[in-house]
Amino acid sequence: MSCSMPHSSAGERMTAEQPRLTAEEAGALAHGYFGLTGTLAPLTSERDQNFRLTTPQGQTYVLKIANAAEPAEVTNFQTEALAHVARTAPDLPVPRVVAARDGRVEIALPSGSIVRILTWVEGTPLHLAPRSAALRRSVGGMAARLTRALEGFRHPAEDHELIWDIRNAGRLRPLLPSVPEMPLRAACEAALDRFDAEVAPALARLPWQVVHADFNPHNLLTDPGATRITGILDFGDMVRTARVCDLAVAASYQADPAGPLATMADVIGGWHSVLPLLEGEETMVLDLVAMRMVTTIVLSNWRAARQPEHAGYFLRNLPVSRAGFEALSALDRDAARAQLSALIRKAAP
Repeated sequence: MSCSMPHSSAGERMTAEQPRLTAEEAGALAHGYFGLTGTLAPLTSERDQNFRLTTPQGQTYVLKIANAAEPAEVTNFQTEALAHVARTAPDLPVPRVVAARDGRVEIALPSGSIVRILTWVEGTPLHLAPRSAALRRSVGGMAARLTRALEGFRHPAEDHELIWDIRNAGRLRPLLPSVPEMPLRAACEAALDRFDAEVAPALARLPWQVVHADFNPHNLLTDPGATRITGILDFGDMVRTARVCDLAVAASYQADPAGPLATMADVIGGWHSVLPLLEGEETMVLDLVAMRMVTTIVLSNWRAARQPEHAGYFLRNLPVSRAGFEALSALDRDAARAQLSALIRKAAP
């Protein structure tokens, strides 16, 4: 059965073709505008085209070529947010924006793409590191530190439409046929029913701000011993939304199906120790985690079907989200909420 996202700029951006510059073309941009030369290696990206640039002196950067379908103001939103974090929390391990020869930090190309260069952040990708309670607590604590650093940051593009944003989960309904397994599809639909009826209306009463919105294991780096988070990457999904949605994203990828509440509590406890949860946030976090899992399940399947040549990339987080969602769906909702609250108190230092 075919399915399509309702017409929207967000849907168009998700399926727009990525830039296809050769390494030589990208290198010419880096040298011509930024005065940088070196070896370029391609990096994966959902919508943009990225290269790792290593200079002869051993310096490393990320050359980013934004998708031409992305509005310039959305790219600038990301640029300005990184500058804001550099001012408010200079100790946070996030990329820094590199200025071109003429002082610009964004170079508009005739194609509509925008070129930027960011500093490289060293570390081991979290998805390659062994899991532990300490590392999960570090994920939550780092997410809270970044969220706190972004408090007060405003930008004209902060309310741009992002289908990954949990508050937009209700718009996933037309894409449910993309989920091939009927029992899983039915469970996703039931979760969406509960979200529309109970969760979405309550989000407006919680604190809202600009957040990272994509603390998945491919966007986080660890130290060599895999004991703490040492890097935060990819600010491409930033948006203004309910603050607790950022925590829900982070926790959704750390839920172990063998003990989902305990492992989620490690992440939530790490957050709570830095940015104490309000009562309303704590009440809703379990449903929001489940809804992020549903979002990953639906969008991963939909995108893989639409663009099978990139299926490996789109489906990379699907197994974790599916297993976590099925584990949470098997629990009694009220009992799970009570147990999670007790575990959060225990996990928070």
